[in-house]
Amino acid sequence: MILETKRLIIAPLTVEDAPLVYPFFSDAEVMSSLDQEPIEDPDEVASRVTAQVEEMAAGEGAYWAIRRADDGAFIGFCEFFDIDRRRDNAEIRFAIARAGWGQGFGIEALSALLAQVAAEDLKTITARVHVGDVAAERLLAKLGFHADGYMKGAVHRDGERRDRRVYVLKL
Repeated sequence: MILETKRLIIAPLTVEDAPLVYPFFSDAEVMSSLDQEPIEDPDEVASRVTAQVEEMAAGEGAYWAIRRADDGAFIGFCEFFDIDRRRDNAEIRFAIARAGWGQGFGIEALSALLAQVAAEDLKTITARVHVGDVAAERLLAKLGFHADGYMKGAVHRDGERRDRRVYVLKL
């Protein structure tokens, strides 16, 4: 399935997208809000994307490539993982290219994707955000997520423990 918005084309991630995902995973600033260190090895990113494609085929995850409609440029990705069909919930993680920050691409893409997963009967979406990631927290609030928990020292990054806030959206 391919989703289209006014400015974006959102399609399932493919193995061929791995070289386009690599700049995100190797960028320390982009990765600072995710729960892992930057990945310097393109083959490691390719392996990760391949595993995500396999998870999608097995119905265990949904990984989306986000492209601008006007020129097809890959500007981000969104991941739905830890999908629990028995409880109708999943966790979401997303990234938009630095060049696209502040232009509304995140809310446009995530609005379309959340509508899609609601149509697929997921009822609860959880997001974990590093405390201090104001842009992500603001985006989640605009989408209707509410703060539901706090994880003190949940992530070890750059030699320090970081806290995360848990957000929940009931669809």
